[in-house]
Amino acid sequence: MSWLPSLITEIPEEGFDVAIKLSRMGVKKTQPDDAARLRMRAIYENDADSLTMASHVIATNFQTVAAANNYWK
Repeated sequence: MSWLPSLITEIPEEGFDVAIKLSRMGVKKTQPDDAARLRMRAIYENDADSLTMASHVIATNFQTVAAANNYWK
């Protein structure tokens, strides 16, 4: 099974989870080394600017998922 079988979800909360998954997989595909990601996490997890940027990426992905779901109308 694909890690992303569909962007279609029943409710917005599920869509937000998909947006987070998209965001996390983007990081994993960009930096496939688990150890490197773990080392970097210690830096960005305490940096407000990094966390704000991560939230921005999730929000952008949520816009995509919401559009795919016709904004759950």
